[in-house]
Amino acid sequence: MLRQYELVERVKEYDPDADEAMLNRAYVYTVQKHGTQTRASGDPYFSHPVEVAGLMTDLKLDQETIATALLHDTVEDTLATIEDIESIFGTDVARLVDGVTKLSKIEQMPEDERAAENLRKFLLAMSEDIRVLLVKLGDRLHNMRTLHFIKSLEKRQRIARETMEIYAPLAERVGMYEYMREMQLLAFEQIEPDAFRTITKRLEQLRAQDGGQVDAIALAIKQALAEAGLKVEVSGREKHPYSIWRKMAERHVSFEQVTDIMAFRVITENEADCYRAMGVLHTTWQFLPGRFKDYISTPKTNGYRSLHTALMYENSMRVEVQIRTREMHRLNEFGYAAHWAYKQGDKPDGQVGWLRDLIEIVDTSHDAEELLEHTRLAIYQDRIFAFTPKGALFQLPKGATPVDFAFAVHTDLGAQTVGAKINGRHVPLRTPLANGDVVEIIKGSDAEPQLSWLGYVVTGKARAAIRRAVRLKERAEVADMGKKLFDEIVTRVPAKVGKKALGAALERLDMEEEEDLYYAIGAAKIEDREVMEALVPGCTADIPEVPDWSQSTLSIRGLTPGVGYTLATCCHPVPGDRIVGTRRSGERVEVHTIDCHELASGIDADWIDLNWGKRAAGAVGRLRVTLYDRPGTLAEMASIFAQNLCNVKSLEQTQLDNPFTTYEIDLDVQDVTHLNRILSALRASDAVAQAERI
Repeated sequence: MLRQYELVERVKEYDPDADEAMLNRAYVYTVQKHGTQTRASGDPYFSHPVEVAGLMTDLKLDQETIATALLHDTVEDTLATIEDIESIFGTDVARLVDGVTKLSKIEQMPEDERAAENLRKFLLAMSEDIRVLLVKLGDRLHNMRTLHFIKSLEKRQRIARETMEIYAPLAERVGMYEYMREMQLLAFEQIEPDAFRTITKRLEQLRAQDGGQVDAIALAIKQALAEAGLKVEVSGREKHPYSIWRKMAERHVSFEQVTDIMAFRVITENEADCYRAMGVLHTTWQFLPGRFKDYISTPKTNGYRSLHTALMYENSMRVEVQIRTREMHRLNEFGYAAHWAYKQGDKPDGQVGWLRDLIEIVDTSHDAEELLEHTRLAIYQDRIFAFTPKGALFQLPKGATPVDFAFAVHTDLGAQTVGAKINGRHVPLRTPLANGDVVEIIKGSDAEPQLSWLGYVVTGKARAAIRRAVRLKERAEVADMGKKLFDEIVTRVPAKVGKKALGAALERLDMEEEEDLYYAIGAAKIEDREVMEALVPGCTADIPEVPDWSQSTLSIRGLTPGVGYTLATCCHPVPGDRIVGTRRSGERVEVHTIDCHELASGIDADWIDLNWGKRAAGAVGRLRVTLYDRPGTLAEMASIFAQNLCNVKSLEQTQLDNPFTTYEIDLDVQDVTHLNRILSALRASDAVAQAERI
């Protein structure tokens, strides 16, 4: 563990003007506050924040970040408050500590929820100050280094999975490859211990048989470049076990078939020498087609710059080579942390683009599951490059389509997409893009995102925006239907309903806008009488209720007295249908229509002949109704339901396929005659393309 004076000296080495007194206060404060607390390893707890601060000094970060690293657990794990931190260390440090603390207050949440909430808070905090992320990544890296001290296998694997799925990809997206690789390696050891041991053992065997081969290849590369007049540094290394295992899994090959286990790095003096070095290597050894990538002219979204190539060395050995300048190497290994000037509070250039997309995903995701899905899509996949007709460059995941491209350019452009051209040719919207494609998006002013796009888009931003638009459209249509029903409800109250009465009703119903009320009515989330009572309190006292057939008495003949029954949800029998019962030992009798598809497919149960009683009335009927996708059709359907005195129990949009929209609707009906009357009215309507009973 770093001693107090050692930590301060580290900071002073790269920042002679650092506030030594503040750093000393932060060190002493964390030691005092954590006191006798210990970690799973048995070490004093304060050793953890001190080591995290040490990691931040390796990145040469500013004094506020070092202080934040020292203090990052005090608010969460001791009696210290953010107000205490602010009074002693200032507003900037308090804000950073608060940002890191918020990311840690979710350990008791269910795993998926916790991961989603962690991600949400992560992204929002990052948008305000990237240093919050840098401290959190240092915190996670040190925790992973000491993970083996935790006794619970389940807890170790949970932390390792979270690291692999969230923290390592985020480290990659901010260009901190050293952190990413170490996190992946440590997580891999916990998640796949057998695979880790096997690959590690094979690498040890290769090393023993190597006979200095890595050094020999590195020397050969350096000599070839020196003969061409290039001054370079060359180093060789094995790929780490997780990288090898992932390649084995992706290519479905054995360890022996992974031929590019060795990788070499060439460090040049300037950018021009990178391309000269590549030319020398390609003329000295055979170049493997399809394996060259130029990340210098087109950097990755995290700012990574390098040339990547693969060569066939002697004895048919494949080797990977990365070529970069010293400055590129520094920025590549530590990403935005290397960009951060400790005397300058500006955010690093390039941070905003991909981070803006992630923040938009946070805003548009519907729930925890969606947020995780969309964000993982945004931070994981390999990239391709595509251009607008004016030459603007956009990076997208492999498999991206013109729709993904449109949303990458701007959310509004994505929403208005009606067609696309790739390299001047009209193509279907589901066409995958290739590297270097020029994509022209054709838009329509009245266009809107289509549900069918979810079948082929691959970016998190596109999926989040499409789902949000579809939800909003469905909500608007249900609200239109609710408005029609509301107008009918208003005719039943004994007073004229104006803006004042409607505003008071919204307040009584704890709703903010008229749209909320119309949606609640259309979605059958509120009863007519509740709306009437909210509009004119006391007006429903002497008004008979609209029939609720579901509350009517059902009687069925053919059952032994006292035997319970349920109406099958596969066919929704209603009084007047021919019915039959199925009985399994120890279960209630299930009542089906005689032509139910479930019965036709065979049910392992005893059959019972049943009939409705003479006074049987009231059940739930289910319809599938396909409407023309144009304004007013949903409201017209609602009017038909109101005229036929039936309550809508539930309404769900099941298909959106221009120019039609299909809904499944559960209705309270009196009997089969009542249901058929509703079907006839629907089929006679110009708004309805098709209506059938399910």
